[in-house]
Amino acid sequence: MAADRPCFPTSIHRSTPNAIRLNRALRMSRRDALLGAFGAAVVVTGSRQGMAATAEQDTVVPLFMALSQRLTDRDTLDPRIGNALYAGIIHAVPERRDQIQKLHDFMAGGNFTSAHALAAAAEHQDPVFKAVIQDILTGWYRGLADHKVVVYRSALMFDITKDAIYPKTYATGGPFYWTQTPPEVAVPTGEPALSPSKLVIEPT
Repeated sequence: MAADRPCFPTSIHRSTPNAIRLNRALRMSRRDALLGAFGAAVVVTGSRQGMAATAEQDTVVPLFMALSQRLTDRDTLDPRIGNALYAGIIHAVPERRDQIQKLHDFMAGGNFTSAHALAAAAEHQDPVFKAVIQDILTGWYRGLADHKVVVYRSALMFDITKDAIYPKTYATGGPFYWTQTPPEVAVPTGEPALSPSKLVIEPT
């Protein structure tokens, strides 16, 4: 019966058997690629959520946050960002967990009223603390941990210039506002707390 006949494209009589087989293979390849991409996205999302959940349960996270507040000279920091940064830091270097705890114990045993004082004394106490401090500050100021972007717009490096240059998708001033003379900025007079580090050229 006509109703039982399969429906083929009208141009199939002009296609060779090889072309038909190739078209079917291409359709299957697209389907497999889409399914594979979807599965990979689920795995990546699940792994990130798992890392965040593990960080929230880690007893060292409050110590990391206390260190972060002292090293950034801030009274409050976003705990959600802190959890994500901590998870990335210890995922990249598992030894950082114990080192963060030791650095916190060192901070708790002294009277450090500024980030400069803590950083200088910590490196003098144990040179390993220098790398720990750099990881923490890189996370908060640049939003990077484990060579991945954890946070962008809320990175602390934008706090300094947010009144004039802020990471938005539109101009913050009128036409050609960037041609005007920028406001005067005082020359920094502070000295670095940590010793110089080897220059690392990041890939672009």
